[in-house]
Amino acid sequence: MRPITARQQEVLEFIRSFIRINKYPPTIREISDNFGISVKGAHDHVRALKKKQAIRCDTNRSRAIEILDHQDARAESEPIRKVPMLGSVAAGLPLLVDENYDGTVDVPASFLRNGDYFALSVQGDSMTGAGIMDGDIAIISKTPVAENGEIVVAMVDEAVTIKRFFRESSRVQLKAENPSYAPIYTRDVRILGKLAHVIRNYE
Repeated sequence: MRPITARQQEVLEFIRSFIRINKYPPTIREISDNFGISVKGAHDHVRALKKKQAIRCDTNRSRAIEILDHQDARAESEPIRKVPMLGSVAAGLPLLVDENYDGTVDVPASFLRNGDYFALSVQGDSMTGAGIMDGDIAIISKTPVAENGEIVVAMVDEAVTIKRFFRESSRVQLKAENPSYAPIYTRDVRILGKLAHVIRNYE
């Protein structure tokens, strides 16, 4: 049997942490949304994990994934990082925000790499095509730079928004993932960070 790949291990860790936090497993759609991949791609990873006997699941039923690698007890003591919540971000038109400290969000340490992170509450629906919904909490890796196609939190005219970043010859395009919203074009933009994870509360 082939070993679990690095990407499959990330999916497995997401499933384990999701179960630990929510007390029930994620759906295929929630896995695809978390990793920004297609539903088919998420299904393929789940199927591979099932074949490698890391999980048991019934793909014909929702929330039917069970961890089989006997690491649940270890997961109960998985380290948690407290990520500061700094307010709101607009997934729509830019939203004026006050970057005041507003408590913390608990995130499993295995979800994060080295570096600084902050969290913002998403308001609006312009990024639904990327699986980012109104009310989600965006976990942002703090950085002043980004590559084309990455999802960033950016400041434009003293307003903060979350969009997909593209640098053009003489300007920057901040592109929505909803056809109802036109791109934002600007020459004056400050990147605050890149999207690392999305946390969604289903209650």
